[in-house]
Amino acid sequence: MVDGPSLIIVEDDATFARTLQRSFERRGYRVRVASGPAELDALLAEETPDRAVVDLKLGTASGLPCVATLHARDPAMLIVVLTGYASIGTAVEAIKLGASHYLAKPSNTDDIEAAFGKAMGDPQVPVTGRATSLKTHEWEMINETLAATGFNISETARRLGMHRRTLARKLEKRPVK
Repeated sequence: MVDGPSLIIVEDDATFARTLQRSFERRGYRVRVASGPAELDALLAEETPDRAVVDLKLGTASGLPCVATLHARDPAMLIVVLTGYASIGTAVEAIKLGASHYLAKPSNTDDIEAAFGKAMGDPQVPVTGRATSLKTHEWEMINETLAATGFNISETARRLGMHRRTLARKLEKRPVK
């Protein structure tokens, strides 16, 4: 058994969760994975971790209740929220509910570990924002609209003002999981 810090990853994308799990285990963490609030409750019945990584969007549900549950369990727990749908509103709510940091995807293990180390905040952080590429912005809009339409391709294409076949081709290149 590993003696390092314990970590719970709450992530509905099984492939991404496995990748994070393996990466953190190589760094000496004891890692458990939950795909949603019900699995999180079951894991918390067994142990309280030192740290947690919570995806903001768990299928059609929000990860914010998971943040609240984790913080209520241990207010000193370091909680990092990951999201592909970053917004000021969700960042503020995540921090108010007990998250110590909020990261926009794509983020890797190095980014998450650095966030654990910055739990107290950095008053020297530059005020300028991180530039988002046009492709990233487009992909985020497609994913957000897909989720809002219940993954209806035709309705998503209509709302985005693009031809259905164009959207289908974009999704073939980068499938939504």
